[in-house]
Order: sequence, then structure tokens, then C-alpha cells
Amino acid sequence: MPEGHKTHFLARQHTGWFAGQALSVTSPQGRFRGDARKVSRKVMERCEAVGKHLFYHFENDRLIHVHLGRYGKYRTHSSPPPAPVGLVRMRLVGEARSLDLNGPTTCRVIDQHTRREVIGKLGPDPLAEGSSARKKRLVWEAVRASRKPIGALVLDQSVIAGVGNIFRAELFFELGVDPRLPGAALDKATFDSLWKSLVKMMRTGLKYGKIVTVTAKEARAPLATLEGRDRFRVYGKASCPRCDRPIETIEIAARKLYWCPACQG
Repeated sequence: MPEGHKTHFLARQHTGWFAGQALSVTSPQGRFRGDARKVSRKVMERCEAVGKHLFYHFENDRLIHVHLGRYGKYRTHSSPPPAPVGLVRMRLVGEARSLDLNGPTTCRVIDQHTRREVIGKLGPDPLAEGSSARKKRLVWEAVRASRKPIGALVLDQSVIAGVGNIFRAELFFELGVDPRLPGAALDKATFDSLWKSLVKMMRTGLKYGKIVTVTAKEARAPLATLEGRDRFRVYGKASCPRCDRPIETIEIAARKLYWCPACQG
């Protein structure tokens, strides 16, 4: 599932491609056909990311709300686009580019009221506009009030919007924090380090359009060239890069989490 850095990357990209254009919006698959008619041939103003959600704003005060989920994927084409491949839920066609969307969890047209309802259920987004100090304070208040494991809290979208399983594993490994620790047991200094590292990781992900948690020195290569699991320190790895002991997995919040018990226990 794409994490928050990717939705913000896509929002910037799609705004650059389509803002100010009257888009043709269709549904080759058919499931989105009725909603597509509500915004087709209307001018798209911008694409906005909040956590793992994307909102395409149109001139008639309607929005396309997309949540990619685990299987959602965009394909980019020039305009006019080729014949659809697979079950294309939504096709956006602009002046020079077009997008096909396959397999999203959510793809619907909504109004501003519904957008506010969706956002109201989310915690602060580290990459969104707004006061960083306020966002940090709100997350800290939610964490210190909970007895749930900190490894569950950072994955809870109502606590922090946009964090997924890869960021979670990499974050706790970088700080040497046991993800089983209850939120209420986390001291303020450790939380401050956690928030600082998370924001840095997500900004790096936004910059490159992919999660990269190693340094160029560690990778012995420019970060932009890294692919696959070479980008990570612990996620999907067999051995710890610090102590060389086996990496293990535990289940927290119904998701498998990679960690090093020797370095994080």
C-alpha cells in the first residue's frame, strides 16, 4: 500500500500535469461511470494529498476521492491514450497526458462536506501544510494517552496520517525503540526523536518518490539510483546491519513488523 510520501508525490505530479485543464473523465470498467459524468469536461484545479488519500478538486466544487489501498495503481500515457488494459476504474485525459487507475479501494465523486468528514477522522499528516509544532503536539497527546503498543499507534491513521508498514519498521530500527512499548511509557525525548526522524524519512520519500531510509554512505550509491530493498535498513532484510544477528518479525496491529530484538529489545 502506498504510504503518505507517495500520495503527496502523486498530488504534486498530477497537479503539474492537469491543473487548469478541462479533463475527460471516464470509466472504461464501468463502475465509476455515473460519478465520472459529474466532473468530466470540468476544469481540474489541483490534486491534494492528505495521509493516504487523494482529492482531485474540480471547478464545480466536486472532488474525486481516491484511496489506492493495497492494489490501486496508476498508469501514465500520452494523449490520446491507448486501449485500456485490465479493469480501469477511472481514466483522466488531459491535453498532453492521461492517467488510468486500476484497483483502488476508493474512487468516488464527493463534495467538500464529505472531504471534511474524511479528513476529520485522520490524525496530523507530517507532510501536509500547517504548523509542525501543532501537529507534533497533537500526536504526542494521542500517544501518551494510550496503552497500545507504539508500533500500533504510528500505524493508526487517526493518530498519524500517512505512515505505513515500511516507515514503521525503519523508524523504530533507526531509533533503537522496542515497538511493543506502550505509548504511555514513551518518554518525551524519545518521542521528539521519533517525530523528527519520521518527518525526515517522509520528506526524503517525497523527494525521490520512493521510501529511502539508508544514507548514500551506507548504500555506497546515490539515493536516487536505489531500488527494491536496497533502500531499507531492516524491512524485508535477513540480518541486522548493526549487529549482524537475524532480523525477526512480530505481528503488531495485524501487520508483520521487521525488527532486531538485539538492537531494539
